Amino acid sequence: MSELVFDGASLITPAAITTEIVTAGVNARSKALVEGKAELALVLNLAHRQFEQGRDPARIIYQLITQLHDMRGKLDPSLWHALLPIAHNHPVSEFFHQDPFTRWSFEKPRGYSGDAHLLDFIYGDPSIEEEVAGATPLGKALYSYTSQAPAPVAVRERRDLLTQHVDEIAAARGPEAEILTIAAGHLREANRSIALQEERIKRWVALDQDPLSVGSIIRDFRGTRVDAIDGSVRGLLTNAYKLGKFDFVYSAGLYDYLSRKVAVALTQRCLQMLKPNGVFLFANFARDIIDDGYMETFMNWALLLRSENDMWDIINASVDRNTVEASVHFGENRNIVYGIIKKRA
Repeated sequence: MSELVFDGASLITPAAITTEIVTAGVNARSKALVEGKAELALVLNLAHRQFEQGRDPARIIYQLITQLHDMRGKLDPSLWHALLPIAHNHPVSEFFHQDPFTRWSFEKPRGYSGDAHLLDFIYGDPSIEEEVAGATPLGKALYSYTSQAPAPVAVRERRDLLTQHVDEIAAARGPEAEILTIAAGHLREANRSIALQEERIKRWVALDQDPLSVGSIIRDFRGTRVDAIDGSVRGLLTNAYKLGKFDFVYSAGLYDYLSRKVAVALTQRCLQMLKPNGVFLFANFARDIIDDGYMETFMNWALLLRSENDMWDIINASVDRNTVEASVHFGENRNIVYGIIKKRA
């Protein structure tokens, strides 16, 4: 099994993602690296100068995001990742980290990328209001931009699509419907589920490896059909939890951090946990999202981005297509791509 396995001692970290992405080292004296450093320095120094001049924060960050995306797209992945420490340590980061969303991602108070509190910044959840209110005027202005960038817009759509899928499954299967969420975070999609509110779900198992997230779910959904479980991908793959069978299994924010090998193994395990006609959904940030360079530099948020073909590759490697109905499609702004597999009766 790949080294990129998640458990209590091996959480999602940029170093783990870099190991998966970067296949070769970079000669410290290579012409390409010297030129890359010079180009990145120009971009960062310009943004720094504009901040000091009091220019419009939205315009500064828009320009920087575009430039970083273009740089990332044209450079070899190993070269790009060799440049990241320059941005991490550049004085301009002091301006961008006034945005509480960007700063939380960079500092990783929970020890790993993409945690549930980070997603709450994207959702605009009441739990983050105090942090936003306490930000500097510049920080508030930057947050107004970063929280409305294409990737966060796609994440909010993803939350709503998950709620829709759960309610549709519950409507089709009746009150015996059983749901499993893997890497549940704070399970914010459940807040809007009519089926959950009306108790038309038999059980909704929410599994996450972060005890803080599990505790949040227990607190917020006490007295409902939601059952929070502290568990990892490793536990799932070894069948450690004896969870039974489900009508709908989904993992919306985890595959961004899984190597192909682990993604295939997890997909196979999820399909084994489906009832006849059960549905498995997995989602991944798509290749060429415009925010990618900014996320990896000032947010220190590394992701394994996937194309439509990459998603089909995982599906085809995981299951005999004659036994399922499968589809791959993008969200509205094409920043997230979805794989859906329905098990035939």
